Amino acid sequence: MSRYALPPTAGRLSRRSFAVLAGAAGLAGIAGSRARGAQPAAIRVGHFPNITHVQALIARALSRQSKGWFEQRLGRPVEWFAYNAGPSAMEAIFAESIDLTYVGPSPAINAYAKSRGEEIRIIAGALDGGSALVVRPDEGLRTAADFRGKKIGTPQLGNTQDVAARTWLAAGGLKITIMGGDAQVIPTANPDQLGLFRTKQLDAVWTVEPWVSRLELEADGKVLVDQRDAVTTVLVARAKFLASQRALVRDFARAHDELTAWVRANPEEAQKMVRDELSAEMRSEVSSKLVAHAWDRIVPTSAVSPEALVHFVADARQAGFLRTAPDLSRLVEKP
Repeated sequence: MSRYALPPTAGRLSRRSFAVLAGAAGLAGIAGSRARGAQPAAIRVGHFPNITHVQALIARALSRQSKGWFEQRLGRPVEWFAYNAGPSAMEAIFAESIDLTYVGPSPAINAYAKSRGEEIRIIAGALDGGSALVVRPDEGLRTAADFRGKKIGTPQLGNTQDVAARTWLAAGGLKITIMGGDAQVIPTANPDQLGLFRTKQLDAVWTVEPWVSRLELEADGKVLVDQRDAVTTVLVARAKFLASQRALVRDFARAHDELTAWVRANPEEAQKMVRDELSAEMRSEVSSKLVAHAWDRIVPTSAVSPEALVHFVADARQAGFLRTAPDLSRLVEKP
């Protein structure tokens, strides 16, 4: 029987009257559902368990406490997804598995070029600094030329620090290829770098905080190149999501700006929240000393530097990740 078919016991109720009543009941059900308030769809956001993604760490910590920074300002839930490094996050963007992500500028530019400008938009800056080249003190590594025959770990092939390592070595006169050359640049997941550095399977590591500080404090590493002024993290959106949900993305970017300002104004409280969130994500205790040590190297900011992006394009071309310089006119788009 159809949902609204006339039952045998309808008696004197006409077929037309029954249809009217049934329709009214359906509308009442819909109205009741709306009155109860269906929860809006979640916004899906990527990040890395690094101090260079400080805004995401604090926001996720607040989400765990049901005090979500973005949730309160957007009126909808946020789902967080963690990645080791930028190329993995860009794959998730291409697969439409996430809507926004905190990521390094090099993977964002590479993804933008790969998609011919169709998939990626930088909507805000996030952080400068917090990345460095750390060397073992017993290797006598002082210039790029000293790295001939050495092994340098980076978080992932094509990520911002991987590109930085390759271009720095090449600028020092070494021939560096994707798979080898005069020195080996070896993509190594951040959690694995410390052990390989300690056991001398890596001579140096180019990475981000808190891993830089861990190499210093726990393995006697020495910083050779400190990228305190480099753009390390930006906030990007999937282009189609930005086009279809511009008001929502605008509200997210505004909340991101407010959170960035809060982090700068409240460093002690921010450090505690970052420590708690890193401990939760890594499932191991992160010390306040480690976070404080790393904090001196980072500069949270929501500004985007077009000049810096041009520099990253040049580095990516030199490292062999881009054949030609893409037109960057659509890369940065404020919602």
